[in-house]
Amino acid sequence: MTGRVARILPLRILFAWFPIACLCGASLSFLGTFTAQAAFADIELPQANGGSLILPAQATRIVTLAPNLAELVFAAGAGDSLRAVVEYSNFPPKVIELPRVGDAFRIDLERIIELEPDLVIGWKSGNPQTALLKLEQLGFKVWQIEITRPEAIADVVENIALAAGTLDHGTQTSAKLRGRLRNLQRQYAHRARVEFFYQIAPRPLYTINGQHIISRSLEVCGGHNIFADLGSLAPQISRESVILANPHAMIAPEIAGDPPALADWKRWPQLQAVQNDALLYLPADDISRAAPRLLDGIELACKLLDEVRSRQEIIEH
Repeated sequence: MTGRVARILPLRILFAWFPIACLCGASLSFLGTFTAQAAFADIELPQANGGSLILPAQATRIVTLAPNLAELVFAAGAGDSLRAVVEYSNFPPKVIELPRVGDAFRIDLERIIELEPDLVIGWKSGNPQTALLKLEQLGFKVWQIEITRPEAIADVVENIALAAGTLDHGTQTSAKLRGRLRNLQRQYAHRARVEFFYQIAPRPLYTINGQHIISRSLEVCGGHNIFADLGSLAPQISRESVILANPHAMIAPEIAGDPPALADWKRWPQLQAVQNDALLYLPADDISRAAPRLLDGIELACKLLDEVRSRQEIIEH
């Protein structure tokens, strides 16, 4: 849905029927009626499957079904309209106070029905489609979002703001996000490429391919995923394949309280990443969630990859 921004559907009013000379009391009365109708025009939101969701009015009771979606609602200035979220929704702090309606894999339909939301925002690839379909069958407005590129975050913020009637706030936020991303793209556009391995989990060993939003985010910094060409979005791989690829850097999400996820790779001192002291960590929520904080994760990643460049002479591809 990158680049698709919601819009207000135009009303089919043909002003050509009303010559300027006839704008008397009757026509002015009509214009007053038109203005009132325009204020309540339908809102069209782009669905992740390429279709559209039509809202008859601005949403005032919103439920989100993924942690990043709650962040996006607040970023759009619509936090006061948020009625419930799912587990692990923890930012901004106000989200922690809201009721929970399940998690990414289990949606509490009964609780959602009780809340009577006028908009349910779901994550297309992260929520059970059977639960989303059931909500639609029950008559709820279900808006499925999928963000696969960092550029799309600003679009979604604007769309949520239009849906919730907070467009001024949402437009300002999205403009800042686009500006930050453009600045990073310009700053690192001509830097030497750094080959990286991104580790999701160590046992079993999982990584990401080039279509994953994390991989695309690190591309902004001049990073190149050594497993970009794999077919699965988050494939399981062998340790031998990583050693053979011998990346310049290894990156993993950092989770508070967990041991360093990349420490085991020090058993292979011949690896460039080990020799470069390039076992890098990024805050898990920042780099893993498609929300405005992803820009913080990208900025940190760019600085870390620049340090890798300074430790090893990397020939630009």
